[in-house]
Amino acid sequence: MTGAPASAAGGPGAPGTRGAAGASSASGKGTSGTGATGAQGSKTPRGAKLSAAAVNQASLWNVANLLTMLRLVLVPGFVALMLADGGYDPVWRAWAWAAFAVAMITDVFDGHLARTYNLVTDFGKIADPIADKAIMGAALICLSSLGDLPWWVTGVILGRELGITLLRFVVIRYGVIPASRGGKIKTLTQGVAVGMYVLALTGPLATLRFWVMAVAVALTVLTGLDYVRQAIVLRRQGLAERKAAAEDAEA
Repeated sequence: MTGAPASAAGGPGAPGTRGAAGASSASGKGTSGTGATGAQGSKTPRGAKLSAAAVNQASLWNVANLLTMLRLVLVPGFVALMLADGGYDPVWRAWAWAAFAVAMITDVFDGHLARTYNLVTDFGKIADPIADKAIMGAALICLSSLGDLPWWVTGVILGRELGITLLRFVVIRYGVIPASRGGKIKTLTQGVAVGMYVLALTGPLATLRFWVMAVAVALTVLTGLDYVRQAIVLRRQGLAERKAAAEDAEA
């Protein structure tokens, strides 16, 4: 409809057929444009759904989550290797150490990859800490059941890990307790100490692993107390902010 007046206004004496052609051309373009737009509009939701599904699938099956799944799969394999042939065969213990080392190394890389390349998913948030505690707990329980490590050491380490995890959930309404540098050093020391106990070491190396484990236990207790302190401070701050907000609302 807009094409005809535009042609007529182009100048006096403009042929009517030209105006009609312009109208027809404009009308044709409008129709084709509308058709294309309508076709695109009708296809967009389906394409958007397919795209969203692909993104969701990629976000779940990313390299960070695959490494986490690998650690979960390694747990039963590690236990089988650790307890093979009565649990005292140096060869089987070496293979168990290899599985434990792979699990600890992937623990470092999956978190780094998830944060660096924005691969954080809900599955990773849940599965990653479970995989961490599963491989460490399996190693500690196997070592204590074989008599290589006192049960009280296993109790202190696992009790601290489970206790801090529960504490995080309790105070999450007030904020998140960040991972400290001491906590990262504790995790590294625990991994080295437990790995040395998994190997069938003798002589000076056996003495060295005792002291490494002593440092790991000390860091476990100290960092646990620090997390408790942070949780108390975080809760007090949260309660104070809620009280101030309530008073402002009443005023």
